[in-house]
Amino acid sequence: MDEMPDPWPLWRLELRTPRLTLRPEEDAGLVELMAEACRGVHAPEEMPFGRPWTDAPPVDMVRNGFKHHWGLRMAFAPECWQVTFLVRYEGRVIGSQSMSAVDFAVTRNVSTGSWIGMRHQGQGLGKEMRAAVLMFAFDHLGATAARSAAFEENKRSLGVSSRLGYERDGTFTDNQRGKPAVQIRQLVTPERFVRPDWKLEVSGLAAALPMLGLA
Repeated sequence: MDEMPDPWPLWRLELRTPRLTLRPEEDAGLVELMAEACRGVHAPEEMPFGRPWTDAPPVDMVRNGFKHHWGLRMAFAPECWQVTFLVRYEGRVIGSQSMSAVDFAVTRNVSTGSWIGMRHQGQGLGKEMRAAVLMFAFDHLGATAARSAAFEENKRSLGVSSRLGYERDGTFTDNQRGKPAVQIRQLVTPERFVRPDWKLEVSGLAAALPMLGLA
C-alpha cells in the first residue's frame, strides 16, 4: 500500500525569532488562542477590529473563533489564501499573526493582521511577530510589498508599522461598532523595511510552497 500523502503540508512550516515561535493554526493551538482571547485583547472602550468579534460573550466568541479559522482552512487555495500563525512565547500561545494573498504567484503582494493578549502587550512582541512574517514574505517567498491597516486611534498598531518602515497608503471608512471610522492603510516594501538585528529561522517551507501557489 502506498503511503498516504501529507494531508496539510502547511503544518510543517515554522518561523522562529529570538523569543517567538510561529506555526500555522491547528485545533489544539486554537484552544489556547481562544483561551487567551477570553483573558482580554483590548480595553473595553476600545475596538481595534473592523469586525468586533471580541464584543461577543465568551461562549460565542470561542465558537465563532473556531468557525472562523475552520472556514479559512476550508477555503484555502493556492490562488487565494490566509495563513494564520499561532504565536508562542515561552511555549504558550499569546496571539495570532496572519498573512494573506490573492494570486500571490503573480502579484507578490501580501496583507497582514494580528492581535496579542493584553497581558503580553508592551514588551515588543507585536513588533517581533510582525517583523517575522515580513522577513518570511520578503526573503523566503519573494514578496514585493506588504500591507496593513489600523483605525487612526490605534496608535499601538500604527507605531509598530512606523518602526518597521511602513508608509501611509491612503485611508478608507470602516464600520466600528456601528459608527463610521477611518482606517489608515500602511505599505512596506523590502527596500523600506527596517530590519531587526536578528535573523529569522524557517523550517518546513518546501512542503508548504505548493499550497501557497509556489510549486
